[in-house]
Amino acid sequence: MLKPPHPVAWSAYAMAMLLNPNNHALDGGPATAHLEQEAIAAIAAMLGYREHLGHLTASGTWANLEALWVARSLHPDHAVVSGANAHYTHARICEVVGARHEGLPQTADGALDLDALAARLAAGGVGTVVATLGTTALGRLDPVHRIADLCARHGARLHVDAAYGGFFAVIADGAEPGVDPAPFAALARADSIAIDPHKHGLQPYGCGCIVFADPAVGALYRHDSPYTYFTSDDLHPGEVSLECSRSGSSAAALWATLRALPLTRAGLGAELAGARTAALALHARLRALPGWSPVIDPDLDVVCWHADLPTAGAVGAASRRAFDLLAERGWHVALLELPADAIGLEADAPTATVLRSAVMKPEHLGAVDGLADALAEIRPALGDEPRTRRR
Repeated sequence: MLKPPHPVAWSAYAMAMLLNPNNHALDGGPATAHLEQEAIAAIAAMLGYREHLGHLTASGTWANLEALWVARSLHPDHAVVSGANAHYTHARICEVVGARHEGLPQTADGALDLDALAARLAAGGVGTVVATLGTTALGRLDPVHRIADLCARHGARLHVDAAYGGFFAVIADGAEPGVDPAPFAALARADSIAIDPHKHGLQPYGCGCIVFADPAVGALYRHDSPYTYFTSDDLHPGEVSLECSRSGSSAAALWATLRALPLTRAGLGAELAGARTAALALHARLRALPGWSPVIDPDLDVVCWHADLPTAGAVGAASRRAFDLLAERGWHVALLELPADAIGLEADAPTATVLRSAVMKPEHLGAVDGLADALAEIRPALGDEPRTRRR
């Protein structure tokens, strides 16, 4: 999941780095602290928040950490629950902040299991539910709208990890190419949202973001510092952040990028629509390609597929062989392990390794036919045992 930063981003970052501003306090980054506030306001509006509290972070992991720290602070005796499809850092973060974490199963197509969530919420003792908008494995969109309904019914908070998929909100408008609008329309109902400008926001790495719906959670950050916060009575960024030193250059880069590419379909959306078009084109070629099977229809721009073989073991061996054969031909794809029964395979092994590609760039559209041709070329080397689906 690598995407080069926009030229405006790295140019603004380089210029700001000449001063090396620190957005911990207003005197450390007097200009970039204000640029950060403007950039965060634009992101919050894209997510549907009418009011907000938020800031940039070093990473999506840190953004999620702050969200779960707030969750633990508000409900110290209640559990944080997330699905098996969620990023592994949520369980680790709960260990760090002292929150009790519970995992829930995922559906066969890689989303949070709503029946399991409903049962767990009905049992009581859940403080916060984590939903994922763009899972790392399959790029799946959890049904945030339905999860929000369940949370409201049972009095639980909702945190959305939109690190990967959040910026697709700009093309979640019902037009084509686009993405399912329903989960994005419900984002305003979330208590907190993590989103990564250093993924689909075209920023250099080191630029995550956390946004809260209720500015009152800022009181949880309350602390004093004997050597900062003395130049202005205005709120300093560090007063509502767990991080101390934070790069003002990241704020300058993001602000400048959003001036060049506003958070609209015609602005940043053109980049995301291009990636979505490329992903759908690859998926269509895979569906028509003899001997290959897509895992699911892509929700965003992550495409996963495997050789059409009957068993998890055979599929895994074929995927690893295909990975090597493609590399020899100059094609780089990734490997992903999935539960065997989730993709309808005979489970002679608990998991099956499949091929995966994050089609993040509009330029990938020009590579679709070449990759499909390479897959057709190597397919005879992977075996042709007929496959019988379990579903």
